[in-house]
Amino acid sequence: MTATRAHRTTLSFRYHSERRARVVADALAPEVGEIDDARSAADVVREGDAVRVSVVADDLVALRAGVNSWSRLVRVAERVDAGAGRE
Repeated sequence: MTATRAHRTTLSFRYHSERRARVVADALAPEVGEIDDARSAADVVREGDAVRVSVVADDLVALRAGVNSWSRLVRVAERVDAGAGRE
């Protein structure tokens, strides 16, 4: 992820267990670098029972688009994990 972008935000998601956070982070990992574009990039890190998605962008429009995309990806990962009968 490029650190020289003008704008940055971090989305933090805390779960009931470290296992659930790991499942969500593992589901998001293949998307890192794949949905980046010329104006934005993201990184995903799991720390214990929390998943953090850092989005950086050249401008606020690209930052908003990145935040929206990653928020949707997290929701999908959470639903898939919940639908599998886990926690």
